[in-house]
Amino acid sequence: MRGTWCVVTLALLAACGSTADIVIQGGPVWTGLSTGRGQPGAVAIAAGKILAVGDSAQMARYVGSKTEVLRANGGLIMPGFVDGHTHFISGGFQLASVDLRDAATPQEFVRRLKAYAAHLKPGEWILGGDWDHTLWPGAPLPRHEWIDSVTPNNPVFVDRLDGHMALANAAAMRAAGVMDATPAPFGGEITSGGVFKDNAEGLIQAAIPDPSPEQQDSALARALTHAASLGLTATANMSASWANFAAYKRMERAGRMTLRVFLYLPLDDWRTVADTVARNGAGDDWVRIGGLKGYMDGSAGSRTAYFFDPFSDSAGYYGLMRQPESEMRAWVGAGDSAGLQIAVHAIGDRANAIILAIYDSVARVHGRRDRRFRVEHAQHLRPQEIPLFGARRVVPSMQPYHAIDDGRWVEQRIGPQRIKTTYAFRTLLDTEAPLAFGSDWTVAPLDPMLGVYAAVTRRTLDGKNPGGWVPEQKISVGEALRAYTYGNAWATFNEQKWGTLAPGRFADVVVLDRDPFGVPAESLGTIKPRFTIVGGKVVYRRP
Repeated sequence: MRGTWCVVTLALLAACGSTADIVIQGGPVWTGLSTGRGQPGAVAIAAGKILAVGDSAQMARYVGSKTEVLRANGGLIMPGFVDGHTHFISGGFQLASVDLRDAATPQEFVRRLKAYAAHLKPGEWILGGDWDHTLWPGAPLPRHEWIDSVTPNNPVFVDRLDGHMALANAAAMRAAGVMDATPAPFGGEITSGGVFKDNAEGLIQAAIPDPSPEQQDSALARALTHAASLGLTATANMSASWANFAAYKRMERAGRMTLRVFLYLPLDDWRTVADTVARNGAGDDWVRIGGLKGYMDGSAGSRTAYFFDPFSDSAGYYGLMRQPESEMRAWVGAGDSAGLQIAVHAIGDRANAIILAIYDSVARVHGRRDRRFRVEHAQHLRPQEIPLFGARRVVPSMQPYHAIDDGRWVEQRIGPQRIKTTYAFRTLLDTEAPLAFGSDWTVAPLDPMLGVYAAVTRRTLDGKNPGGWVPEQKISVGEALRAYTYGNAWATFNEQKWGTLAPGRFADVVVLDRDPFGVPAESLGTIKPRFTIVGGKVVYRRP
């Protein structure tokens, strides 16, 4: 490892007379250039970029009278975390909404909604929630009759935590004009209790008032503060809207952006996205249109993921496709022709196989170029599909926390054989897939160290798998950190700008309070940032 310092430092010898704005010292430095441990050293930052990386004695030359020296106190100095898949502004809204995630009984679910509604004006919608019915005895789906009497004056449309089904109360269904005889659209389902799955959610969503620009800005500000406290310096905002894009641009003009964002707009809106990029450009290094996001299927938690074989606990039911395959093929082809990066949600093994085949056929017809197609989630894969990610340089954009959450119940849904290649982190890396990690916030917590913990230990949230669920798919600390840094830089065409600590890269850095390489694996999720630095500015200091 000593040779690494020589290469990095010698590249900057010409800058010996430079003075750093910030020097970080007192802890191991993990550059992200490999998956091995960090080594003792320091990082110098000037004008928003990495000036030099090396041992502390070499970095002393960059310390001037105005240089701020940050002490790591033994914690790891590393590239800033990047979350490869969030619904970022939605997360900001959820931070101020009713929290149903850990409501462990239907009674608690109802109590929280009643208490939240008591503080609202009549007619105000109750959204978000993120309930999880798998926590409840018998795991029944919620019903609108549970909450109609406690929310008579407020339309309610609260999501299951995976975002693929939501409960509407009677007031919400009246507002949307949904009757008992209303048919579900293609790619959606409606239960008799008022649960709307996947594309059927749009029936209710059409009646929800759009947030005002002020509400968008407030939600974004909350999300930015939360992200900085967790060491995040960039994210890919999936299924973003044009209203989201406008909020980011307002925040950037105000000089208040504290992370870099790459927006993936709806795939079926490819023409508008292509025209906008052609007319105005994709954006800059703070706010940028990354590409297009589409959906193949739903989720395992909502039983709408699309499989080759039926669900083990639902005889004859294979899940559903969100769009006809021919439509997906046309949209992917059109977006690719426009030069846009394509990211498509696929959970079930059949959904993954179909999108990989579509990607391959589009690439063959349109010719060779650096596309970096993405599959968002890539959760349940057949063995024959796994090597295709590496061979075709398709990004498996995955969320490790989902593994320790789903691992509580998903074997009941798909059986013992299919889980062997569920969240197949190890096999994907061994076949040279360009793995990228994220959270899917608000589906899962935004904290990247919880994701690292999940990928390394695979201990399910119920405590029933202390040795790891499907333990052969565990990966190392360094591999998980790299998927949260360089992996996402590569997945967004930014590997020459950030994702590693090297001279000339953007100074997007996090200093952790401990070294993840030096703690027991079960403690990884308790590590927190001491400092978060974005573009050479300290945006978070741990109190």
